[in-house]
Amino acid sequence: MKKRFLLILMALSMLTFLFTGCGSTGGSQELSAPSESAAASSAPATEEPTPSQGDSTMKNTLITNSGAEISLSSLEHYTEAENAPVVYYLSEISPEAMVKIYNALQWSPTGKVAVKLSTGEPPASNYLRPELIRDLVQLVDGTIVECNTAYGGSRAATAMHYQVAKDHGFTEIAEVQIQDENGSMTLPVEGGTVLSENYVGAAFADYENYLVLSHFKGHAMAGFGGAIKNISIGLGSSEGKSWIHSGGTTRSGFGGDQDAFLEAMGDAGKSVSDYLGKGERIVYINVMNRLSVDCDCDGNPAEPDMHDIGILASTDPVALDQACIDLVYVSEGRDSLVNRIESRNGLHTLENAEAIGLGSRAYRLVELDD
Repeated sequence: MKKRFLLILMALSMLTFLFTGCGSTGGSQELSAPSESAAASSAPATEEPTPSQGDSTMKNTLITNSGAEISLSSLEHYTEAENAPVVYYLSEISPEAMVKIYNALQWSPTGKVAVKLSTGEPPASNYLRPELIRDLVQLVDGTIVECNTAYGGSRAATAMHYQVAKDHGFTEIAEVQIQDENGSMTLPVEGGTVLSENYVGAAFADYENYLVLSHFKGHAMAGFGGAIKNISIGLGSSEGKSWIHSGGTTRSGFGGDQDAFLEAMGDAGKSVSDYLGKGERIVYINVMNRLSVDCDCDGNPAEPDMHDIGILASTDPVALDQACIDLVYVSEGRDSLVNRIESRNGLHTLENAEAIGLGSRAYRLVELDD
């Protein structure tokens, strides 16, 4: 009896062992999933691609500053081609975001850095506010640079222009230089469509590197303003501005053919890029906020019909401006800005800039939002 009882106990123990699967090395039993922490500790280490590696594996959509969702496939010039220039994107518009997107460029300037921006026409233009750009300007130990206007206004003469820079708060965050206060210097244009030379401020060559901060928006004459406009008309001396606006026919006043003006912007921009090591010593950031149809040279711009979109950055000014244009064209409230662009044939600026070799309209978009 005792022996039979022991045999029964042994049989029950064996059944329990089989049903629970304890210690089994085979069979079809279902195993519970490991915890997240356990999985993380047991998984082999993998190196995540960094933005500088040009990783194009990302979500199929991006979220704008206002929360709108945009499909990447709806962006006309977006591509996944590995040889396309990278445009970085952040939906947040803040001092921290400005630094973050700049760092993604992994640009390491040596020597003096000029920060090109618009000081803004008084009294109420949409220039980039000093509190937004301060941390970035100080990070690169940059000098804010500008040139006088050719249309009159409060920034047509050097003394008044310095006063506007002070009134708008720029002198509180960095040194400011009006580069054409002592006249112009000439840059050759290689392979341009309408220009063979370009006139920038005489102090242009005092800096080895240029960080170009542009407020992307409309423009009464060019249709839109971004990186290309900022390095052409923006860096042009007063006479250089007239030279570009006239398509290379006069150094004072305005006039001339519209397409020649648009082509001259790309030509002038290429002369700047070529001078700066064929683009090696210049990088670009566009801020897509306050998307008025009017430029920052307008002291009383129209109120925007569009919500803010975000910040974009690239080493290619054509790709950068084209990405901004593509985002405008698929965003709500776009009609007035699109009409401004198309009524001035503004896209021709990009067509010519690509044709002469300033950059590429095709781009890869790398989103930096967490």
